[in-house]
Amino acid sequence: MTLSQAAGYFQWLFIFYFISLNLGYIGLNIFSIISISGYMKNKGPAFLSSFVPGFEPPITVVVPAYNEMATIPDSIRSFLQLHYSQFEIVVVNDGSSDDTLATLTREFSLVAFPEAYRVSMPTKPVRGHYQSTTHPNLRVVDKENGGKADSLNAGVNASRYPLFCAVDADSILQSDSLQRVVQPFIEDRHTIASGGTIRVANGCKVDHGFLLSVGLPDNLLALFQIVEYIRAFLFGRLGWSPLNALLIISGAFGLFNKEQVIEAGGFRSDTIGEDMELITRLHRINRIKGRKYKITFVPDPICWTEAPEDIRTLINQRVRWQRGLSESLFSNIGLLFHPRGGAVGWIAFPFFLVFEWFGPIIEIAGYTFTIVALPLGLIEPPIAAIFFLVSIGFGVMLSTTALLLEEMSFHLYAKPRHFATLMFAAVLENFGYRQFNALCRVWGIVRFLSGKKGGWGTMRRTADWTTQGVK
Repeated sequence: MTLSQAAGYFQWLFIFYFISLNLGYIGLNIFSIISISGYMKNKGPAFLSSFVPGFEPPITVVVPAYNEMATIPDSIRSFLQLHYSQFEIVVVNDGSSDDTLATLTREFSLVAFPEAYRVSMPTKPVRGHYQSTTHPNLRVVDKENGGKADSLNAGVNASRYPLFCAVDADSILQSDSLQRVVQPFIEDRHTIASGGTIRVANGCKVDHGFLLSVGLPDNLLALFQIVEYIRAFLFGRLGWSPLNALLIISGAFGLFNKEQVIEAGGFRSDTIGEDMELITRLHRINRIKGRKYKITFVPDPICWTEAPEDIRTLINQRVRWQRGLSESLFSNIGLLFHPRGGAVGWIAFPFFLVFEWFGPIIEIAGYTFTIVALPLGLIEPPIAAIFFLVSIGFGVMLSTTALLLEEMSFHLYAKPRHFATLMFAAVLENFGYRQFNALCRVWGIVRFLSGKKGGWGTMRRTADWTTQGVK
């Protein structure tokens, strides 16, 4: 076999991989379209008009906070104005080095409060408990720094209700979000977790916790991420949910059965992908024990959060996500092809392992090989053209289709220029941004395989979408 023949075989191998990957995504898209059609028919905008308050289970909203003084006042105000009959908010100040606690004390009139605190899961020491004198359902737990997972566990320990909703401190919830995300628990008693949609807040306008208008950011990185989030939630998670094979509920907005989480050991502090790891572990435990359970994605409860607008923060985030994916999959590898694994063990887990975990390596290797081999004459130009058509063309198709689905269903970006701008971004992101993202994910894999401990890094926030944001 000549070098040119071997190169040709390698090129066709890359092409076959990309075709297989995108056929999998197309399958998810079909499930998503079917799901969203049925959902909008039965639970569209008119659904909440038949909502009967007082019969839904009470919920504790757990908000881990570390150095969030810029955004936390508006976030807490958005949580306080939620339309729900009985809920409480527990903010966990995770040893912030800025004025997060002082800001909360000033904005919500906190006073020290002797709280009966049951330690269901071990955490870093708690330094104090505070109660708002203006909002009876708002409490703050102040503890030593232990990370997000440790803060969530502390919040669950302090919670009084059977369901808890984990929400990021830099996020804004729409007023009907709890009413919608709790529906799977009301409809099916076997539901143990449900999650809503995360949307990018950059470019929006929020005043004292109220979303005034939905807009687009001027920053190109944030614009690309809007397309990413729409594609990931409307096609990815919505596709896996009907199969009960959803492997991730975002840590920025997820509702959980407290008893199930405590039994599973809570959020793991030794992983930086604590949200996905917990969901994967809940699947593994319940599947192996033969229990009936459901983990569900609900498309229209919306949580707005800030996306990175600088390269360094974006790199840290994507490296962290890939490392978190690695930890989640390999710490729960027993779910893979388990006799009781069902769709999650036999379809979702191998899909994530082959395409989401290993995929970035193949993608970067394919681009590098093509760019090097083509000028050397090792592969024919038509084969290289087929490779780029498959790898880039399918990406454009998936992104634009996701935007069309968003336009037909939720229509959040109502202005025609917004839709046109997002369509432009959906095409442009495939020429450089997606490949850059793959490089970050490869670096996340390298860090995981090297055994180096991961961290959250520094999250630079503009917070210019809130009235109290810092410029």
